[in-house]
Amino acid sequence: MPTITGAQTSHASAQFLNSVLSQRGPNALPYDEAVKWNIRQHLLTLLQDFPGLQVKTANFTHNDGRTVNLLQADGTIPMYFQDVKYNIPIVVWLLESYPRTCPLVYVTPTRDMIIKPRHPYVDASGMVNIPYLQQWVFPRSSLVELVQSASLLFGQDPPLYSRPAVVPHIRPPPSMPPTPSFHGMNPMHAGSTAASPVVQPVPPSAGLFNPVPQASARTQYPPYGQHSPTATTMLQQQVPRPENPTEVFRRNAINALTERVNRDTATLLRQGQTEMDGLFHTQALLNQRAEQVEKGSRELQLEREGLEQQLQLLLTNTDVIESWLKMNDRGMMDVEIDDIFEPTDVLSKQMLECTSGDLAIEDILYSLDRAVRDGAIPFDAYLKHVRILAREQFVLRATTSKIRQLQTHSQVQAERERVCNVEGPASKPRGLSQGPSSFLLAF
Repeated sequence: MPTITGAQTSHASAQFLNSVLSQRGPNALPYDEAVKWNIRQHLLTLLQDFPGLQVKTANFTHNDGRTVNLLQADGTIPMYFQDVKYNIPIVVWLLESYPRTCPLVYVTPTRDMIIKPRHPYVDASGMVNIPYLQQWVFPRSSLVELVQSASLLFGQDPPLYSRPAVVPHIRPPPSMPPTPSFHGMNPMHAGSTAASPVVQPVPPSAGLFNPVPQASARTQYPPYGQHSPTATTMLQQQVPRPENPTEVFRRNAINALTERVNRDTATLLRQGQTEMDGLFHTQALLNQRAEQVEKGSRELQLEREGLEQQLQLLLTNTDVIESWLKMNDRGMMDVEIDDIFEPTDVLSKQMLECTSGDLAIEDILYSLDRAVRDGAIPFDAYLKHVRILAREQFVLRATTSKIRQLQTHSQVQAERERVCNVEGPASKPRGLSQGPSSFLLAF
């Protein structure tokens, strides 16, 4: 089973989470793709703040019998009880709907430990139900704040104790009820009755409630398994001792300061998470725009290649045309431009001559207008030439109109003859003669 401890480098932790969260197919973890990055960040932050935990994947069985492979944070978290540090073994399961729903937290006692009966935040099965879990809101809530809240509440009322040591044939006198206590404190059974068994807190030697090394002369808890064989020592341990008011005030002040620091830290974490989410959104937007820019660049490159191919083809055709012009230019110089156009019949030839004459007279009239405007010719000469040219232009235009009518009549007659030839001689109308297609008009 792949695991990674919080004491390892953040790079190794990130690699592990990247590996398990990026799996696809049947081995993929059942988390939403949109929140896998949030899960990764929550677990990395948890490992950094609580190195006693380790992240791994394990099979989780639901109440309906379904078994799924989920992420869990397993290990110990610190708890400060009477200014002494202990380690509480817990396991945090990240369900399929995490982080939109709260995780499941369990206290996992060892063989030498038991769960305190009727604990306000831990049931008999070890399931933790603290107010932070009930008030879980995504994306404001996080695993670090959850563990910090659990550590603070466990320090006020420890949920685990060492199993009671059975001392045969030793019973307390009737005048002294068997109320358990150690060194003037009874945190383990604050809500128990007088008939509760005598239990001791988990000792440092068990490796779970390890006290922080201190240089003060404070009396430490007795190690696990070292119980007095005499009834006198047992009775001395059961005698309650009054607390020092100075120590109570000092402990309360430390707790209040710790709560304030925890609130400030949680506020900073939420602000940092909000800013980080904004930066991640901006990064995703920039990546999307970078893909669009790359796509546009590829399209422009393809279009450029197509234009280069077309340009190369045009250059090739230009070379071919220039070569042909060089070869035929000498012969074209001896050809008259009027001989290039050949009419198909006499009417077409006469139409061409009349049209060219009309356009030539139009150009001459335009030149005469400019000449008289500039004063190059006198006005009397201008009127004389315009009268002559206008008469000639009228004759040419009248001839052109008459030729167009004859051509239209010839086309209609040819169409009728074609229809008569197709349908037979009987359908040919009488009195229809061939039009003067070769008739030359002269004025």
